[in-house]
Amino acid sequence: MSLSISDVLLLPRLQAMRLRAGQAGEHHTVRWPYVAENESIAEWVLGGELVFVTGINQLRSEANLCQLVREAHERRCAGLVILTGPEYIREIPDSVLHEADRLGLPLIEQPYALPMIVVTEAIGSALVQAQWLGSSRQQFVEHLLEGHLVDDAVRAHRAASLAIDLRQPRQVLVLTLGGSAALFRSYAPDMAETLLQSFRQGVLSHLTRALAELGEPWPIVSQAEQWLALLPAAASDEAQRNRSLVEQLLHTLNDGDTPLRVFGGLSAVCPQARDLPRGLTQARQALVAAQSFPERLGLCCFEELGVLELLVAIRDRSLLDRFVQTTLGPLLQHDQSHHAALTATLEAWTQTNGNLVAAAQRLNVHRNTLNYRMQQIQILTGLDLNDAQHRLNIAIALMIWRLSPHQSHTRTLP
Repeated sequence: MSLSISDVLLLPRLQAMRLRAGQAGEHHTVRWPYVAENESIAEWVLGGELVFVTGINQLRSEANLCQLVREAHERRCAGLVILTGPEYIREIPDSVLHEADRLGLPLIEQPYALPMIVVTEAIGSALVQAQWLGSSRQQFVEHLLEGHLVDDAVRAHRAASLAIDLRQPRQVLVLTLGGSAALFRSYAPDMAETLLQSFRQGVLSHLTRALAELGEPWPIVSQAEQWLALLPAAASDEAQRNRSLVEQLLHTLNDGDTPLRVFGGLSAVCPQARDLPRGLTQARQALVAAQSFPERLGLCCFEELGVLELLVAIRDRSLLDRFVQTTLGPLLQHDQSHHAALTATLEAWTQTNGNLVAAAQRLNVHRNTLNYRMQQIQILTGLDLNDAQHRLNIAIALMIWRLSPHQSHTRTLP
């Protein structure tokens, strides 16, 4: 369970604090309070902080306060608290309020008469309590997903004690983060780590916000570079709504200039709590396809897998590798040795149902170039591209190759 800005304002003894601007961010999760002592906060926060600005140790001009609002927004802070009174910051300028409203950053006014020790103690105690309850609820959801709670009576009792409603059907969503290695290759280690932690916090914040829109959200389970969430799906149209919501979420998260990218897998609807372990398996299977097939734009639903459901369920990897080697081995070896693009050409031809004109347009090459490549492919593989069984084998082999864990899927340019 998390502590939001709106929760902070409802804490006992903090009634004197007022939300002056940025009401759109009332749902922001507070990780801890931070008192700003420097002119800038950009280098001192990682995201989720409720930043307190006193003006006692650092003169705060109107321009500086506007700067702090922007920095708090850019660094994904939960909100900004400005202490006001006759001695230091007398009042919050209108320009600062307007900037907070524009960015949707909660801006709270706290009178100096309300001691900081009272505020930090109240928030600290609430954070500890929320963390304990949140940890218990998160652990319960994790046990549900992993199939540890098989006894119906025990499951129902624990759910009731943690205020988790098990009656509603759910879909399991698995998000995973990719691109960390590329990030550390592109930036200095300290900068890369800062960007990574900020991005992770952004994923959690945006996912929390998206789940809140659906009402009565369950806790999000974080596992290394993955996030597990359960989306309500009681009505017949809610599965499509969930897909659209995740699509928008991924679009928002991936609309940046770093190598970091988020991929998602969504299960079929799980009617009961006992179905959730199966849903987790389905979501992870869909995630493999989402990561392997760029045309899916980072998201795949289990019910969209088709034949991929069979492929990702085969545990003996050697069977799949052998099929790929038998069907496409000489072609893959030729491309690797000659830095060629025959495999990409065969993929384009397959995806356009053998339409040479459409495949040439997709690859942005001349029709004669495509014809020459297709001749090379037939010579190397010995496959008859007019044979229906051969074409089926090619399509399946390409799917397996794309799903291969040791295949980088770096596409060679035509």
